[in-house]
Amino acid sequence: MITEIVTFEIAEGLGRAEVLALYEKTMPAWRANPDLIRKTYLYDPEGRRGGGVYLWKDIEAARRAHDAAWCDRAEAMYGSRPQFAYYETPFVIENG
Repeated sequence: MITEIVTFEIAEGLGRAEVLALYEKTMPAWRANPDLIRKTYLYDPEGRRGGGVYLWKDIEAARRAHDAAWCDRAEAMYGSRPQFAYYETPFVIENG
């Protein structure tokens, strides 16, 4: 498994309600992706940063999902180009 951390700066003028509404609009597409195991949405109002933590079956799935077209859409929605970090994920613990 691969953990992908995606971050981006949130444009001035986009408040919490607007950012969360944009996040909600993306949820059906992520739920429909068969290669995505889990997604956690991130929001930092003080630092004006957002993003997501994704758990994928493999790195190829992550890169397919976050291609250039996706990056263009994210930049248009949130106001900046996303940045990516990838980590091998040998274990996951769920305490819920």
